[in-house]
Amino acid sequence: MNFNEILVAIDDFVWGVPLMVLIMVGGLLLTCRTKLVQIFHLPLALKWMVQEEEGGKGDVSSFGALCTALSATIGTGNIVGVATAICAGGPGALFWMLVAAFLGMATKYAEGLLAVKYRVTDEDGHTWGGPFYYIEKGMGKKWTWLAKAFAIFGVCAGLMGIGTFTQVNGISSAINSFFDANNANTVNIPFIGEYSWSVVIASVILAVCVGLVLIGGIQRISKVATIVVPFMAIAYVVFALLLIFSNLDKIPTAIELIVKGAFNPSAVTGGIVGTMFIAMQKGVARGIFSNEAGLGSAPIASAAAKTNSAVRQGLVTMTGTFLDTIVICTMTGLSIIITGAWKVEGLEGVGVTSYAFGEGIPFLPERVTSFILMLCLVFFAFTTILGWDYYSESCIKYLTKGNKKAVKVFRYLYILAVFIGPYMTISAVWTIADIFNGLMAIPNMIALFALSGIVAKETKEFFDKRKAEKNKQ
Repeated sequence: MNFNEILVAIDDFVWGVPLMVLIMVGGLLLTCRTKLVQIFHLPLALKWMVQEEEGGKGDVSSFGALCTALSATIGTGNIVGVATAICAGGPGALFWMLVAAFLGMATKYAEGLLAVKYRVTDEDGHTWGGPFYYIEKGMGKKWTWLAKAFAIFGVCAGLMGIGTFTQVNGISSAINSFFDANNANTVNIPFIGEYSWSVVIASVILAVCVGLVLIGGIQRISKVATIVVPFMAIAYVVFALLLIFSNLDKIPTAIELIVKGAFNPSAVTGGIVGTMFIAMQKGVARGIFSNEAGLGSAPIASAAAKTNSAVRQGLVTMTGTFLDTIVICTMTGLSIIITGAWKVEGLEGVGVTSYAFGEGIPFLPERVTSFILMLCLVFFAFTTILGWDYYSESCIKYLTKGNKKAVKVFRYLYILAVFIGPYMTISAVWTIADIFNGLMAIPNMIALFALSGIVAKETKEFFDKRKAEKNKQ
């Protein structure tokens, strides 16, 4: 058994039935206990997403915290991850991705609420929070071991998974595909192998840019995110809408493929991708990779928000899953299914999405669509790298009780991981990321089950009070 086969075996074990049931049932439980918060209070959440709270305490605005969280979620998962899920699980994977996202909105709401409720302020006046604090403070000191387990997995996920390797690999692949698809200009790197100059140059520039931003901490990450994330998200959505409106006649067939493929993949794929379980597994896993609902990463950013209301920040946090998966991932998935890109042999990763946009927008030259997609992927992935450094550093601070030297050493290791990311194989990179995502989700979901009563109580009290105030007016 080679290394990749070992990783796949571990991945299949971690992302087996128990974990998927844990995440889906957890989302369903929170959906019920919050009385469909993701439906009835989504308009209010979207309003508060861009409306700052007066007098709120914290390090960054609620919108800044959301953009930091979105910077970590809107990345290769939206462009590469969706393609990987559909190629491996068929069109039905998109259906399960959306189901997981709908339930995940309630999960994200609970994470954001608990992050603010149990956050702490350090000696420098900075606010910190996340699953490690709501496990320790909400569930009690005897559960500190679970909080530490989450923090350890969070460090590994940032350093060796979702935060670095997958993002950098996606960036370098996109740049290489655009500038040197045939690898005509290569260089032999000792102990690593032969790579295109475009990959080597991209890795150096990216590592330098990441280093320059990370020195500024959460404030600088937040400033970069609030500029880059909204601009690139809107640009990508407009780009995807162009493709969808250019192929409106194919939408009904695509929806039929998605629904049929969700419950009977072989009827759509001719048995290529296997069972309904495979479609569900790939859809749920890639959906969680993209929106991170249940992982416990977003509440680390939410805890830094300038707010005095845990429920309010929970609602704002919830919008991240809506924008990331229900809006952006759906558009990517429809584009891939409409154009049949998922069935083209020899394509993988960003190549699938690139093919879809090239084929689906006939009035734009393929070179133009490839360039726009490359830019979107580069900026999305770049901000994801920044966001996950903040998450991982927060985990390090919790584990070392705020040791600044440990944080600085980790920051340099993180930049090194960014530099070497392009030289990892695509399959290994995504499998490693999946494994650490799953390991992070386990302690976080246990905490959400244990604290769901507090989430329900806080939610009821907040909206009862809000209703009473409205009735007085």
